[in-house]
Amino acid sequence: MDGSSLTPIDVGDLTLELDNCSLQEQLFHAIRNKIIRLLWPLGGKLPSTRKLAGELSISRNTVIAAYEQLVAEGYLESRPGAGFFVSVDLPEYYLNTNEVGPKNKPTPITASPPQLLNQPFSPGIPDLAQFPIEKWQRFLQRHSGRVSLLGSQDVQGSLALRTALADYLASSRSVSCTPQRIIITSGAQQALYIASSVILQRNDSLLMEQPGYAQMSKVLSLRDVNVKPLMVKERDGFDVQEVLSSKAKALYITPSNQYPMGTTLNTEQRLTLIRWAVEGKRWIIEDDYDSEFQFAHRPYTSLQGLASDIGGSERVIYVGSFSKVMFNGLRLGYLVVPESLVEPCLAVKDATGGDTPAHTQEALADFIREGDLLRHIRKMRRLYQEKHQLTCQSVERYFGDCVEVVSQAAGLHVTLKWRNSVNEDDFVQRAKNKGLVLRALNYYEDSAVKQGITRDWSGIVLGFGNVAKEKIEPNIAELAKIFGSLLD
Repeated sequence: MDGSSLTPIDVGDLTLELDNCSLQEQLFHAIRNKIIRLLWPLGGKLPSTRKLAGELSISRNTVIAAYEQLVAEGYLESRPGAGFFVSVDLPEYYLNTNEVGPKNKPTPITASPPQLLNQPFSPGIPDLAQFPIEKWQRFLQRHSGRVSLLGSQDVQGSLALRTALADYLASSRSVSCTPQRIIITSGAQQALYIASSVILQRNDSLLMEQPGYAQMSKVLSLRDVNVKPLMVKERDGFDVQEVLSSKAKALYITPSNQYPMGTTLNTEQRLTLIRWAVEGKRWIIEDDYDSEFQFAHRPYTSLQGLASDIGGSERVIYVGSFSKVMFNGLRLGYLVVPESLVEPCLAVKDATGGDTPAHTQEALADFIREGDLLRHIRKMRRLYQEKHQLTCQSVERYFGDCVEVVSQAAGLHVTLKWRNSVNEDDFVQRAKNKGLVLRALNYYEDSAVKQGITRDWSGIVLGFGNVAKEKIEPNIAELAKIFGSLLD
């Protein structure tokens, strides 16, 4: 049996879009499109009919009928007692179509601080207690005796990991790439440094969300880049028209869950930005932050995937990491770049950091390929959704009308807003004295970039990822007490 047959498929951004068809026909075409574009691995295992029905909020009978139609036409195989799988031998007619899909589909590889930083409500920290550490240790142990991994390694990263990652990104985010276009990095921050170093020269202009990812601001300051603010409004996001009127050479965005304001870009907005980049020969750096944890709506297709569909993939650089879906200490990220940028990016990586720990990469490749990453993400998606709901309910209960949650239902944090006398820095300090770590919204604002633009409200970012469910309500009650003591 093909090794890829063990790979479970995450439905990811699968959507039903043909309004003039029945739900069964819409689902049939959506799945068939994934298969014939080779975004789902041959032999990959589909979700059960009950699970997919729940994910798409449609009846199970509709899913069963669509699956059976796909089996009848040769796109799926039904294995009694095991489920439904993508056919290894697809219908010959569609193998000869001109549908766009990843080139050179890879052959599956056989497996051969301080404590205060992680205190309750620390932003950006996943639930560390829920990670399957014993299983992870077994993967590490599996490769610990491989002498070949003790020497120097390919600066681009493990081929096994890049192959597993290419399949995972295609399946879950419709990212169009091959292992040859993926570069493994020491976290997302190194990936951002490499990308910006290759596409930007000194004094080039780059549009960046404000407030935005503070670590990216640090990276850009090292490059002497002329950063232009793209102001993000609560709930609305940034004005796409501002981008269209800009002559900047590049755009850096977190479109799936803007950090820290928690807004998202829809498909139409993403396509508009891609056209802006293509027509002006500009660059988009897509930091697909928190795309795995959307609770309010189905995840949108990655901007990189959309760009590939309309011939714009040469203008998009895709960045991701495993810090939120696994654990921060892993320090593994990745870049997906156009073929023309592979060698320049590798030259920067080689000069600034060299290769990445080999045993960890090989363990992660197995963790992805054997389905454990996807199983962990599914488990954590349910848990974080519960934590998000509990956090919002507790904020409403204990803060009342004094504070509101302005971020979408996604990710591992909520952003709180208020208009009264409480200073956000004072609030953060008082909470810290009680062992609760918040982050003032001004932390995410680059004073050198904002150019005199000020807010008429205050806010903080509150991370719920690493707080035990039973601790959320009492800790928020404590925060509300601190907040009340600061009111004039």
